[in-house]
Amino acid sequence: MKPRLRYLTALIVNVALPWLAYRLAFPHCGQLGALAASALPLIAWMSWDLLRYRHFDALSALVLVGILLSLLAISVGLGGNARMREIEEPMVSGMIGASFLVSLALPKPLVFYLARSTMSREDHRNIESFEKHWRERPSLVAYIRLMTLVWGIGLTGENILRSLIVWQWPDDPHSAIASNVLRYGVYAGLTAWTFWCRRLIKQDALRYPDDTVDPTKTNPLASS
Repeated sequence: MKPRLRYLTALIVNVALPWLAYRLAFPHCGQLGALAASALPLIAWMSWDLLRYRHFDALSALVLVGILLSLLAISVGLGGNARMREIEEPMVSGMIGASFLVSLALPKPLVFYLARSTMSREDHRNIESFEKHWRERPSLVAYIRLMTLVWGIGLTGENILRSLIVWQWPDDPHSAIASNVLRYGVYAGLTAWTFWCRRLIKQDALRYPDDTVDPTKTNPLASS
């Protein structure tokens, strides 16, 4: 699959289809059922990816974990205060954003592993090439850490705003929809920013013309 088509497919599967499933299911199943429905496209995609390519899609898994945490928060809080029950879901899913920020303290942050997972879809040898560039290109390390920081701040901020929405309008039937529109809108915005950042990485890769392996082909973050 060509890089542009691959990333467009990832955007559709991880953002558009879960959002559409949520909107279609919400009037009939409520928030709990709609969240469960939004997980179905991700489960189907990950199963197909694993069976067809023997590849584990880390990005889809990340989005799925957020949905499952939201389902858990709502299920556990069904007997509690209505306002707190509604605010638990975005607060718990905000742990994903916090995990990005915490991973910055590690030698290899979370985006490093997401990038490596994406490359393994095309060729497992790409993993060795990417790790080689990680060791030899300080600029690549800086870009990966910047992307981790932006995703962490974006996801954490998104969940703070979603918490404010359900706190200010706990009885409004549209607040849950607004909260999830914000969720998928932030995912789309972060994905678009990632595409732009990949272009910068591609331009930076031109400074290494003597590499035996073309980094723009082995590094999915540098593909376009």
